[in-house]
Amino acid sequence: MIGGSPTPSLPKPILLARLRNEIEAARSKTRHVVIVEDPDLQSFPVTLTVTLRKTPGPVRKEGKVEMALTHRLKLQITRDYPYQKPIVQWMSEIFHPNIMTYAEGGFVCTRFLDEWRIDSTVADFLKGLEMLLSNPNPRNPYATCICNEAALYFLARESSAPTAQKGGKADADRL
Repeated sequence: MIGGSPTPSLPKPILLARLRNEIEAARSKTRHVVIVEDPDLQSFPVTLTVTLRKTPGPVRKEGKVEMALTHRLKLQITRDYPYQKPIVQWMSEIFHPNIMTYAEGGFVCTRFLDEWRIDSTVADFLKGLEMLLSNPNPRNPYATCICNEAALYFLARESSAPTAQKGGKADADRL
């Protein structure tokens, strides 16, 4: 419900045609792999398994933060789409203040989509996730242990950036 009234929805045939078109566009206009759990779109929510490819995002391995180029996630598209943005759950390793690890729930801060409109698309959503991966917001982390550790890591990198630019290597790469 939005403002006490029911959430609007598209007629099902129009929604299904739109989803088919958007899924195909996401496949052709991005470098990512998009797999539909039920290709016939027989029921909602529609679940998409997405592999983001060639998209740098931080992961922590053996105490060191590195950039992974491949990430997996699930998108759920409800019957209220496009009035409701997709629900996302992160499935692969991540070290990010705004993305919970799978063990912590896999939730992703989708505040980057506050300007979501009914003409926004699945491809737009994936591009927003790309931007979030490369532009973490350490000042507004999820309240989980790993997200808070990631926030501290990125804040330390911000504060040591001038030192790193002068040729000195900040110790912030190790956590």
